[in-house]
Amino acid sequence: MESLTLIYVVVALLLSIAVAFFQYFYKERKQPKVTILLFALRALSLFFLGILLINPQLDVVRTENIKPIISLLIDDSKSTRFFNEEKSVEGILKAVRSDKELNKKFEVIPFAFGKTLKPLDSLNFKQENTDINGAISTISTLYPKQKVATILVTDGNQTSGNDYEYYTSKNKVHPVVLGNTTKYQDIQLTQLNVNKYSYIKNKFPVEALIHYEGNEPTKSIFTISHKGRKVFSKKLSFSPKQTSQTVNVTLTSDEKGLQYYQASISGLLNEKNKKNNYKNFSVEVIDEQTKVLLLSSVLHPDLGAIKKSIESNKQRKVDIKIINKDTFVLGDYQMYIFYQPNFHFKNVLKEVSTDYLLISGTKTDWRYLNTLDLGVNKTAINQKEVATASYNDQFLTFLQEDIGFDEFPPLDDIFGKIKITRNNQVLLSQNIGGVDSEQPLIVALEENENNAMFLFGEGIWKWRAASFLKDQTFESFDAFMGNIVQYLAKNKRRSRLEVKTKSIYPANESITFSAFYVGKNYRFDNRASLDLKITNTSTKKIKNLPFSLMNNSYQVSLEGLDAGEYTYQVSVKNQSIKKFGKFKITEFEIEDQFVNANTAKLEKLALNTQGKLFYKNQIESLIKELNSDPNYFTVQKSTTSKKNLIEWYWILVLIVFLLSLEWFIRKYFGRI
Repeated sequence: MESLTLIYVVVALLLSIAVAFFQYFYKERKQPKVTILLFALRALSLFFLGILLINPQLDVVRTENIKPIISLLIDDSKSTRFFNEEKSVEGILKAVRSDKELNKKFEVIPFAFGKTLKPLDSLNFKQENTDINGAISTISTLYPKQKVATILVTDGNQTSGNDYEYYTSKNKVHPVVLGNTTKYQDIQLTQLNVNKYSYIKNKFPVEALIHYEGNEPTKSIFTISHKGRKVFSKKLSFSPKQTSQTVNVTLTSDEKGLQYYQASISGLLNEKNKKNNYKNFSVEVIDEQTKVLLLSSVLHPDLGAIKKSIESNKQRKVDIKIINKDTFVLGDYQMYIFYQPNFHFKNVLKEVSTDYLLISGTKTDWRYLNTLDLGVNKTAINQKEVATASYNDQFLTFLQEDIGFDEFPPLDDIFGKIKITRNNQVLLSQNIGGVDSEQPLIVALEENENNAMFLFGEGIWKWRAASFLKDQTFESFDAFMGNIVQYLAKNKRRSRLEVKTKSIYPANESITFSAFYVGKNYRFDNRASLDLKITNTSTKKIKNLPFSLMNNSYQVSLEGLDAGEYTYQVSVKNQSIKKFGKFKITEFEIEDQFVNANTAKLEKLALNTQGKLFYKNQIESLIKELNSDPNYFTVQKSTTSKKNLIEWYWILVLIVFLLSLEWFIRKYFGRI
């Protein structure tokens, strides 16, 4: 208790005695004995009333012992089962959990990981992918201020995420190697690079990366097949000095539609694992192209980013033109993007009243735009403002998931209030200074099938860069731009039913379909009933499944289909609307492509984090290493908190009791 508070308590005691004395003894020489009791009750009640007002508090010190942490990461992917290491993992878990000295020194927290990291509940070794870098990075995020030692139990073979070989951390990582460490002769098709789209009768490139492990020179044949027919073949030579080769192929797209190909490398004589000798890929051959005019009043990095994003889909081509400088014919294009328009756009905006995206910024002439009947007005002043994005999950104009819009950098625009006079749906709203302003950032306008969209802000090139930093790919941002183009392009009437799924699935991967259905007014219809029909083209076996409504789309997923080609049909109940397509399930399982553990990369990881590498039969040595490591010790943490000397409700009860008792005594003795 502070000294000042103690003084207040003493003063309250003296004042309560003085007031009670004044009330019962002042100017009264002779008093009955009961007056002394009444004086005491009054003084106590006044004193406790003072205590209630002062509210004296005590400092309570709590001491907590914080142990260093051992994060025990177990590889729960299929490769662990492929190497028959289930019992080894159980033995490692048991050894770590049962060591008394280790558990006394550390807090042991087990995790399982495949593509993502999760607390260890049970192990089934069925994860389709392995992201080692993601797992160890997540641990650093979970415990940023604590001492953490990581035991990484894995074969070291990663199938997704960033390369963990170059991971560095202040916390030690001790890999425990699972799998076969013996080197076998093996040749594998490690990577295929191919465009998703090609035009009919055009050529498209295919790049194949092939890797060889062995001690003797050998020869092999690389082939590409289409519908069982060989379309390319090349002989290759490998040796201990030449372990990798890159093959560049140019193929011709002769048939329209989704075409499946298989690339393979012939196996070696004594090769143990031949599952990694082939890969399947698909190319969609198209015979038409959506042309987009990107018309701007200024040169800006946004122009290049928009062009690259839209043209990532080879079905689309973007021409960048500068107003009053370049020539163009509006009729040659199916969609228009007007970037920071001004008075010079006068003739263009009079001729184009639909199928456009208007992007405003600090160079936009809103005084002129407000004179046009665009459905949007802005009372702009010559002052810059920045706004981040806030995703609207009630957007129903087309299917667009949240790709982390709120994490993207802010966009620049002129300050002013936006007024929309047409039917609209807001996809993203403006967040200014951490507060949702309820002003649109991206909005879609619809009226009698005249579609337009507005983006209020320049700097979208930063969004594409941020998307890449977040996902290590441009795909999510490019798909977002693709959805806008698909909605606005007029080369074909907008479909009321849109279906999304992949064209190729590895074996045992979950197959997912998402559908977006709109009614006759082109608004999302959440009352529809959608069905999926899947047919195996070889066996003619049919599987029917209903879609489930999830947020603003219909979803269905299934597993357990055999490898092969399938066709699908999505239909709407009581409607003649249907969508058709096909997909392929390969026999290739990504986790089965490795023949031995990747000891070299795990050793590099241990070196980069000042850890040590151990094998599965050295777990006791690992435990001994951790127990004797002086860098890990218990930290004592003290926290001071305030606590009331007496809780206020007990004081209140006591005051009421004392005053009531005083009143009854006075009543009894006739003092009232």
